Amino acid sequence: MFWTIAITALVTVLAVVLAMNFATPEKKLERKIEHRYAINDPQYRREMSVMLGPAIVGGNRVEDLQNGDEIFPAMLKAIRAAKKTITFETYIYWSGDIGKELAEALADRARAGVKVSVLLDWVGSIKMDNTLIQTMKDAGAQVERYRPLHWYNLGRMNNRTHRKLLVVDGHTAFTGGVGVAEQWTGHAQDPEHWRDMHFQIEGPVVAQFQAAFNDNWIKVTGEVLNGEGYFPPSQKAGDMDAHLFISSPAGGSESMHLMYLMGIAAAEQSIDLQASYFVPDELIHKAMIAARERGVKVRILVPGEHIDSDTVRLASKAEWGPLLKAGIEIHEYLPTMMHNKLLIVDQLMVSVGSTNFDVRSFRLNDEASLNVYDRAFAQKMTRVFNEDLKHTKRYTFEVWEKRPLKDKLIERFVLPIKSQL
Repeated sequence: MFWTIAITALVTVLAVVLAMNFATPEKKLERKIEHRYAINDPQYRREMSVMLGPAIVGGNRVEDLQNGDEIFPAMLKAIRAAKKTITFETYIYWSGDIGKELAEALADRARAGVKVSVLLDWVGSIKMDNTLIQTMKDAGAQVERYRPLHWYNLGRMNNRTHRKLLVVDGHTAFTGGVGVAEQWTGHAQDPEHWRDMHFQIEGPVVAQFQAAFNDNWIKVTGEVLNGEGYFPPSQKAGDMDAHLFISSPAGGSESMHLMYLMGIAAAEQSIDLQASYFVPDELIHKAMIAARERGVKVRILVPGEHIDSDTVRLASKAEWGPLLKAGIEIHEYLPTMMHNKLLIVDQLMVSVGSTNFDVRSFRLNDEASLNVYDRAFAQKMTRVFNEDLKHTKRYTFEVWEKRPLKDKLIERFVLPIKSQL
């Protein structure tokens, strides 16, 4: 009798903990946003500034970095030039040559007296060699794990930080899709080396990056990183308008979802989307179809057979039918895993960062996205999109209808859990 009661109690507790991890925040969008104004309308910028968090600020310079051959040298150069502070938050940090080189660069600056603060997601860095962490700590860097496994936080284990933020001396920042692992090195030359982008930013918006890092640093350590070393006087670096905003289940959980819905609703000419994990909800589907019905050209670029999650691919394809039938273009990237996260609307607004186009990023992960409002930059990113498009195969409605029966059967099982993919 005792063991029956004990086992029943244990199963009940485990079921409750599991349910807590699968639950999404109570606050969620439920109605489609209507088309009321265009991207270039001042009203659009006013609403984006107040509804998503930090206001749009001018005077910035944003440079795109293509693949590891450009990304890691730029990040390492900035780290090695640091004089006062480095703050670094990331999801994936594994080992390998690039992991070692980055850890040694951070350790070197810590030994030189630079205040180095590193925040690694516990799940995303679970494969990381502990000697790399010890190298940084021995040099004087402060290295913390986000939500490590403890009995008292089992109900929040599904909430991970997926943000990719690097800020050096409060005046140079980086964000994008890149993690620290060997597959992100190189130039997408084969299936073992992924296609991805990162961005280097200078100007007043960098202060918003530093504030975003503080958001989770405070949660983990209780410490506020402030002072001129982190927030130096603002200096103009270019002519781009931009803002960085964050989301997490603890607050602002719908920011990313809302940003995508507002951008799609404002589109009048074109929507170009690169999404490494494309599993949108019903509202996004309706918004895209509505955009297509009012004459917007919609192009979506997703990974092909080299995707690192077949489950995500099946859940995604299960719901492509109405999009394809509406005339939305879907293209599969062929050479390797395509990990880009890029939205371009009307060749004027560009959104980049860590956010995937799925329910997990919208409601469960901690994310950070940078929106840039600059026509020249948007046109440049459209050229990058078009170049990637050369390496794709267009997926048609006819192909979708004839997909294998086994795929259709599997789809029935993965769709109910798509928020967890």
